[in-house]
Amino acid sequence: MNRDKLDFGTGKISSLFRAMFFPTLVGMLFNSALNICDGMFVGHGVGSDGLAAINIVAPLFLICTGIGLMFGIGASVIGSIRLAEGNVKAARIIMTQAYMAGALIFGVVILISLLFTRPVLYALGCSHALEDLATDYLLWLLPGLVFFYFQCTGMMLIRLDGSPRYAMSVQIVSAVLNIFLDWYMVFPLAMGIKGASIATSISCIAGGLMVIAYFLFFSDKLKFYRLRLTAKSFMLSVRNTAYMIKIGLATFIAELSIGVMMVTGNFMFLSYLGEAGVAAFSVGCYLFPLIFSISNAVAQSSQPIISFNYGCSQWERVRQSLNIALATACICGAVISAGMWTGAGLLSGIFLASTEEAYHLAVKGLPLLGLCALPFAINITFIGYYQSCEKAVRSIVYMLLRGVVFMIPGFILLPQLTGVSGLWLAIPQAELIAAVIIVSIYVFRDRKIRSVRQIG
Repeated sequence: MNRDKLDFGTGKISSLFRAMFFPTLVGMLFNSALNICDGMFVGHGVGSDGLAAINIVAPLFLICTGIGLMFGIGASVIGSIRLAEGNVKAARIIMTQAYMAGALIFGVVILISLLFTRPVLYALGCSHALEDLATDYLLWLLPGLVFFYFQCTGMMLIRLDGSPRYAMSVQIVSAVLNIFLDWYMVFPLAMGIKGASIATSISCIAGGLMVIAYFLFFSDKLKFYRLRLTAKSFMLSVRNTAYMIKIGLATFIAELSIGVMMVTGNFMFLSYLGEAGVAAFSVGCYLFPLIFSISNAVAQSSQPIISFNYGCSQWERVRQSLNIALATACICGAVISAGMWTGAGLLSGIFLASTEEAYHLAVKGLPLLGLCALPFAINITFIGYYQSCEKAVRSIVYMLLRGVVFMIPGFILLPQLTGVSGLWLAIPQAELIAAVIIVSIYVFRDRKIRSVRQIG
């Protein structure tokens, strides 16, 4: 296959970033379009209760996404460093161990969800009125989750192998397939929320099979490696898996924090505004992955460049990569904020009829939620940078600050101070406070470290 010719060690940083960023961004945008279309079809084909039911199940899906991205980032960072050292065999072992460990964890999550469906749904904030719809969506989603793991983890590893355009094609094919099947099953077949869930499962299976096919038949350096069935090999796998989890844990927390945001928001919006409030909040939750995906595209595009040059001790190239990523993140964040400010009515209308109470709540809330885009993009870029340089503790602490420590109190306290608008401002205030802390520490502390040619 035609492989992208990328030399992370000597190529011009700006050219390398562009070669990685645009295919990654396109793939992420298709994923976001899929998410929006899914909400649009369910919102108009099933109603606001259908949107609210999917919003109940979404945190579980985000947990699974987080597991996949955690192992993908962890394996990609370590694999980048091993490739920089010329140790291709070690990079292949890392990739294989990542897939085996993650698949085992996914199996446990799927089994628990299958055996304890009702307790799981109520733990996620489900109400009696939404239970049947949420159950339908969850049970038909489970068959595609293992393949979804292969797709999530494979995106970073395929880009590391020098094929960002193939990674993009995986995301585009699975997204387009899901969009078509969503429409076909929800409207012509009138399968409702069950049809939307089946469509998602089928698209996950297609994407996962494309990733498996790449590593079996098309990959350059990264291939599956046959692990030895010995005690020594097992202990080595455990050690490497633990280190991958440590490196990628911040990414898992990022996805988990979206789940925490949804669960906390579901409870708070339900208590203040009822089911209509949850449906309005679900519009924001459908759009938030767009913010996350674009910001994550910046971080994921710079990751192999930073990790490879970090492994080669080329500090100036690492600094250049970070600067380009930050500039791109600021532009993307500003554009998203402007779009949510000016297009709140249009965006709300995608999911909800203008006659519904939830529509009017969403129109008022989306501009406030959009304030989070710029600081969020900065936070994710810095966290990705520290992950790429094996600064796992720093990245984990920063992710917890923005996604949990500042957000949950914001959801509880701000509505008491500012009313309903505080529900929408909980996320922006958390991102802003975290951004001030992260940037301040980088500027005032890491500048001294950089002066002696070390990574902060």
